[in-house]
Amino acid sequence: MIRFEAVSKRFPGASGPAVDDLDLTVPEGRTCVLIGPSGCGKSTTLRMVNRLVEPDTGRISVDGADIRAADPIALRRRIGYVLQGVGLFPHYSVGRNVATVPELLGWPRTRIAERVDAMLDLVGLDPGLYRDRRPDSLSGGQRQRVGVARALAADPPVLLMDEPFGAVDPVARARLQAEIGAILMRLSKTVILVTHDIDEAMRMGDLVALMRNGRLVQADAPERLLAAPADPFVADFVGQDRALRRLALLTAGEAARPGLAASGPEIAAGTSLRDALALMLAAGTDRARVTGGPEPALLTLEAIRAAASVENASG
Repeated sequence: MIRFEAVSKRFPGASGPAVDDLDLTVPEGRTCVLIGPSGCGKSTTLRMVNRLVEPDTGRISVDGADIRAADPIALRRRIGYVLQGVGLFPHYSVGRNVATVPELLGWPRTRIAERVDAMLDLVGLDPGLYRDRRPDSLSGGQRQRVGVARALAADPPVLLMDEPFGAVDPVARARLQAEIGAILMRLSKTVILVTHDIDEAMRMGDLVALMRNGRLVQADAPERLLAAPADPFVADFVGQDRALRRLALLTAGEAARPGLAASGPEIAAGTSLRDALALMLAAGTDRARVTGGPEPALLTLEAIRAAASVENASG
């Protein structure tokens, strides 16, 4: 668990605080996404966790321990860090990059070699094909996978991710977000992720914290943030199409009801309702057969409309 208690930070010469009296708790094993306009304090907040930036006032604790009591270098070796552009060492092989923190911790060579191969396999890179390659021979998405593997190599309980997918092309980004999100969920890491992309925040976060001018405006589950914005700023930030964004968080299987459709496309139960809606509109039908569930199921436009309803979601 990560907890911020009345945390503030002001940089010399700035007109106001970068972070102002922040209170926020990130539950253990969950992903909190910090989002907000440029300059709102989200990256500063993240960097205070591993003491790359020191807070002026307040307390930050990880698993109940005040981070100020820890040696900064030792603290950073226990916290994984993934940043935009990845930051791989260009003169190291992929395997050596992944091994960076285990080597600093003095792990035996055989244990490091096993861990490197396990991490590359975890992020979908065949160790036999990628272990000895250099970063400049990889695509942007592959470099990002190596960055995640390196951050996870020493099995840290906490992972910080600062705009991790910003340098990846849009086509690969959504797939990478889904794959990395599934890995983090499976490993039960406590994660703070910074992004400027509202769709990424909704896709990756168990908790989404929206900041403005250094202050926390609203912190909620993605569906709650979309359904019940705390004020006009939040409503404007998440956009007028927040009903469609809600549909991206729900699946066809969740909205379908037992029954058979005489016509219409077949849609897998795990398909998002936004994609299901697109398929139904393309087919010119108001119903579809949902497959892959425990029993035959029917999805209708009426059910999708109900799922998107802000009134239903906020009740």
